[in-house]
Amino acid sequence: MNMNVGMGIQPHPQVLAAQVHQQQQQAAQAQQQQQQAQQTSQQLLDNVSNISKIKALIGPLRESLTNTIKSAAQTMNTNSQVDGGSLKGIEMQTPRFDKNFEEFYSICDQIELHLKTSIKCLSQAESSNRYLNLTVSVGPPRNENMSLNDNTLTYPQFLSTAVSQVAFTKEIHDTLVAAAQNISPSD
Repeated sequence: MNMNVGMGIQPHPQVLAAQVHQQQQQAAQAQQQQQQAQQTSQQLLDNVSNISKIKALIGPLRESLTNTIKSAAQTMNTNSQVDGGSLKGIEMQTPRFDKNFEEFYSICDQIELHLKTSIKCLSQAESSNRYLNLTVSVGPPRNENMSLNDNTLTYPQFLSTAVSQVAFTKEIHDTLVAAAQNISPSD
């Protein structure tokens, strides 16, 4: 009869410590990978959302262009029939060309806006990588033992850096404005 079954024998303390340490390392690695994936997906989502909006507007743009061309053709046909004398006045109702044309340009303006926004986002990301080549940790570390890499800023550190850069830029702007006023001749 085995007497150790009901006694709850515990593993050796070194084995237990090694297992706990391994689990902590795995959890830390998984959290870092998840944070990196979230940051990458958020950056891509910002850019993709504008691109996906553009893609979503392509169908309505085609439909609007089709309607605009049809209404222009019907209006030209009606006008030629009135000019030829085969039609007196406007007997049949034609779709309004100006309304369809305005809708077409409205969709074009929306697409242009999304393209400009995408370009600005990419430009800002490129500048961020060039001038502040550090990753930003969005969430606080869950464990005090887990330290951040040298190339990582916490979000409060990032905000502080951004605020100081904006303040420095404003100071340079104010200095240049003051210098320009000193240079300009007084009347």
